[in-house]
Amino acid sequence: MTLDCTNQEKVVDSFLEENKKEGIRVFVAGGSRSGSNPVYEKAAYNLGKQIIQMEFKLDFGLSNKGLMGAVARGVLDTWNQKQCSVQGLPVHAITTETYYKLYETDTDLLSKTEVVIASSLEERKRKLLSADFVVFLPGGVGTLDEMAFDCVAMQDGLIPVKPFLIYNIDGYFHHLLEFLKAISEQEFSEPVPFIVMDNHEELKIAFRLLKLRYSECADVHQAYDIARRLAYELPYFIKKKTSPEIFVEDIIAEMEKIYQTGTDEEKQNLKNEVETAYLEKEISRMYERLAKTGRDTGIVSEKLTQLKERRRHAEQKD
Repeated sequence: MTLDCTNQEKVVDSFLEENKKEGIRVFVAGGSRSGSNPVYEKAAYNLGKQIIQMEFKLDFGLSNKGLMGAVARGVLDTWNQKQCSVQGLPVHAITTETYYKLYETDTDLLSKTEVVIASSLEERKRKLLSADFVVFLPGGVGTLDEMAFDCVAMQDGLIPVKPFLIYNIDGYFHHLLEFLKAISEQEFSEPVPFIVMDNHEELKIAFRLLKLRYSECADVHQAYDIARRLAYELPYFIKKKTSPEIFVEDIIAEMEKIYQTGTDEEKQNLKNEVETAYLEKEISRMYERLAKTGRDTGIVSEKLTQLKERRRHAEQKD
């Protein structure tokens, strides 16, 4: 662990320069609480495991509580078992001095974590965004703040365009996804190329695609196109990978062969299959949102009935 509050900017910049040599880094943002559904914490823990299984590294704001603590435990448990070949420590944490003082010390986590103290929350956010891609887990207003800051920073050119992944555990983000679409449709912003993953199998495929295809692009338009392509093609890979014996690499090779040497009919068929898979996934997700909206409507209706009953009683008293 490195903890040096003097000459902080120099420490942070040196740390980030060294990290560029250490493989793909994943910044995970999510709840400091576990939420009401145990599925959130289980999924967060498995996300941490997957980060090490892919030989990535975890970047986060330093926490051993809630979903963020579960991610860190998944990383450490898998690191201890696997003894990953990637050089350096498996966890990078950037926090502020104030937040570090609030942190409940976890010796096991700190022994495998490179800790850097940033001078402000703004600096902390900026440095965390030097990771190669970002995963958003369910969380509260802090997670929403992180997401909004990251989107603005990317769209305003303050950071390079990079893949933003939403881990939509148990449909948690369905309201937010609809709102983000509405923002774009009403032309208040350009669409953000979020890659949405609904379960662990989809997360594994997305991580594999990112590992095989991710590259840091100097040109913002090229980076944006790559992120959008990943989001668009992910449902096709999900549909094709029907068993563990089918590998993402094989699907990519099959697609590239058709694109390079296939007939016009084969190329068109492939385009149609990719489009169909994307639309089928969107339709499936829309039905899930409608089901949740129906439950929301039922709750609102019940509350409305209760309020009307209370008003009736109040009027009778008068």
